[in-house]
Amino acid sequence: MGALTRSERQLASVLLQDYPMGGLQSITKLAASARVSTPTVIRMARKLGFDGFPALQEALREEVAAQIKKPISKRDAWMADASAEHPLNRFAEAVASNIRHTLDRIDIAMFDAVARLLADQSCHIYVAGGRITRSTAEYLSNHLQIIRPNVTELGNSSNVWPQYLLDMDDTSVLVLFDIRRYESHLEKLASLASDRGCKVVLFTDQWQSPIASRADYTFSALVEAPSSWDSTIAILLIVEALIAEAQTARWDESKERIEELEAMFSSTRLFRSPT
Repeated sequence: MGALTRSERQLASVLLQDYPMGGLQSITKLAASARVSTPTVIRMARKLGFDGFPALQEALREEVAAQIKKPISKRDAWMADASAEHPLNRFAEAVASNIRHTLDRIDIAMFDAVARLLADQSCHIYVAGGRITRSTAEYLSNHLQIIRPNVTELGNSSNVWPQYLLDMDDTSVLVLFDIRRYESHLEKLASLASDRGCKVVLFTDQWQSPIASRADYTFSALVEAPSSWDSTIAILLIVEALIAEAQTARWDESKERIEELEAMFSSTRLFRSPT
């Protein structure tokens, strides 16, 4: 945004409000929606590295196709490009690339702001994930419950979520995980929570879940890997870094909770003794 003119930023805001579909309308309709001239649209497309507006639209169409791609077709695409490398190395290289590019695009100020929210025990934290990302949501909530009080994992049954919504307000934070093929019930949850003043933190992929339009903070991680399934390793990296930062921010309180928890583990003999 910093490299764009005022009219180009105006156009970019319109594109992001309904991304990527907003950029697939005609150039005249897009210009009218943003209240800019058609040359402004062409100029910004070129500034973004495209030959012109048609090339930008082609890239957007490819993104739409990637968003709705089914697991089987994703695997076929990777196998067509398979090299002679061992599958383990090929997968590791893809994930390492995902991590590098994800870190390149993270807003550090946003990361710090979310870490402060997660550490602030005056905020009640609610966490939910989708069919694939549910385990990552559980991982986050499990660690936050050790670090601080007032953490609730919403669980798998969306039909009971309205009961949690009753307690959400401007002192609440809803953390959602949603990667392609985006889940409508999570989008509805985000919308209802946002309407109640709840802050929404979204972890999504590079194409961005529709929830991004209602989220206060959005982490977009690269997820493609040589598999039928997307990789959530880059998302997990951000989650673990946030957990570490939240714990550091409230270490004295967290230390007491951890010591008390460990005493409970010892009394219940949940874990094997090291001796």
